[in-house]
Amino acid sequence: MDAPTQPDRALPVAVSCTIIAQNEADRIVRCIESVKGIAREIVVIDSGSTDETVALAERHGAVCHFNPWTGYGQQKRFAEDKARHDWVLNLDADEWLPEPVRAELIDLLSRPIPPEIHGFAFTISHVYPGHARPRPLADYHTYVRLYDKTRCRFPESSVFDEIKLAPEHRGRVRAPVYHQSIRSLGHLIAKNKAYFRLQAREVRKPRLPTLLRIFVEPVTTFLKYYLVRRHITGGVYGFLVASTIAGLRTYRLALFLKGRREP
Repeated sequence: MDAPTQPDRALPVAVSCTIIAQNEADRIVRCIESVKGIAREIVVIDSGSTDETVALAERHGAVCHFNPWTGYGQQKRFAEDKARHDWVLNLDADEWLPEPVRAELIDLLSRPIPPEIHGFAFTISHVYPGHARPRPLADYHTYVRLYDKTRCRFPESSVFDEIKLAPEHRGRVRAPVYHQSIRSLGHLIAKNKAYFRLQAREVRKPRLPTLLRIFVEPVTTFLKYYLVRRHITGGVYGFLVASTIAGLRTYRLALFLKGRREP
């Protein structure tokens, strides 16, 4: 593999990369190494790892801080407060910058950012476990991940961790960030259950419509993920991913019906 593109000198636009993490020893190094030469500092917020996450992050040049877990938005706001620079590149520990997006960011940060631009949206493309790149026609999301924290921040929310910017204040990075969100189907189930429990604490749903949704939402969710989000291109594994997510929707709706409050 060729060495990643590196800038000739420190980029004129100073950027802090923030990463929230817990038990990410198997993948945090990939994330950290992918931002070197782009971010002037790398800040990892750990919420209580019991593996080598913190040791590995520090060994690869990150500054680590502990903050007890309260939710996604709160953890990312804590990271913003620890970042020394106004411009923040936020990544999850299971994401990384492949070569095309690195090259685009080096070019972008080599000149002043127009004052009307408060942040940049990225395509976040899903990568299956054990793969190095997205499958053909892989599903993706678009989020603001590089932003001026003096003009916008993550919301104070346990489950909603998306920065909203008006089109006139939002730039665009075209090359995709890679996101390997799950390690296995078992990890997919555990991760979604934990997220849905947070949702049930923060979001309220009317009982009757929620009850009716139990009978139709698993089917529509399967079709959404298998066809619209194109897990059909993932072969047998794609079918299993779509089926698992569809089944998890029943669990989510059941939590809303029970009005579950525990963490």
